[in-house]
Amino acid sequence: MTTLVTTPPAAPSARAARPSYAPIPFRRVLSVELRKMFDTRSGFWLMAGIVGLSVLATAGVVLFAPDDQLTYGSFGAAVGIPMTVILPVIAILSVTGEWSQRSGLSTFTLVPQRGRVIGAKALLSVAVGVGGMAVAFAVGALGNLLGSAIAGVDTVWDTGWQSFVMLTLGNVLGVMMGFTLAVLLRSSAAAIVGYFVYNFVLAGIAEVLAASQAWFRDARGWVDFSFAQVPLFNADDRWPTATEWAHLGVTGLCWLAIPLAVGLVMVTRSEVK
Repeated sequence: MTTLVTTPPAAPSARAARPSYAPIPFRRVLSVELRKMFDTRSGFWLMAGIVGLSVLATAGVVLFAPDDQLTYGSFGAAVGIPMTVILPVIAILSVTGEWSQRSGLSTFTLVPQRGRVIGAKALLSVAVGVGGMAVAFAVGALGNLLGSAIAGVDTVWDTGWQSFVMLTLGNVLGVMMGFTLAVLLRSSAAAIVGYFVYNFVLAGIAEVLAASQAWFRDARGWVDFSFAQVPLFNADDRWPTATEWAHLGVTGLCWLAIPLAVGLVMVTRSEVK
């Protein structure tokens, strides 16, 4: 009788460790997100609209404003109006494009930490708001020089640095409101409609209520975010009072900070298709 001797199988070799790669630097995420904001057809035409409307607004002040209204404040306000409408839309599209254009699959595959992508978009939205107001101030200055030269009147510089700071802050808050709606809704159409409803329809309803209801008129500063921002757009070179800052802080917490926090949680958990 023979004995069959079997040789035990060799132990499997240790699986080769997966190569590790350094994370994409945040500055590269910023540069890519900045390029994505403006290299699309919508981004291009929005920027072209800002330039065109700024020129038209400046020309309108030169042609139709009385000589005593040819001041830096008038030109800056005229140029700033298109900025306050279009810049939030750019912030909205920068976020919703990941879902509406289905680029989120590639974006969040390359950068799995969604917070880094959304943080880059938020930072760039603030930068766009500040840069847009810088452009408005520059175009307003050129318009003021040109308008006063055409009309043959003295050049009036009636806006101080406090107004620059307050106007920029107000514009950035408007941009971030659009950004917040985009994070919450993640749909271009819904977020844009929501922004215009908030900015125009709700503001109009609040104005009617304040005119007809004394209780709302007294409490409006604590519940109406648009109304709380009014002191930021008063070009009288003064800082808001302590009460006005309190109004802005409370309404900003309710209308901006808390919805943005909820939206960020939803973004990190939502399914990208």
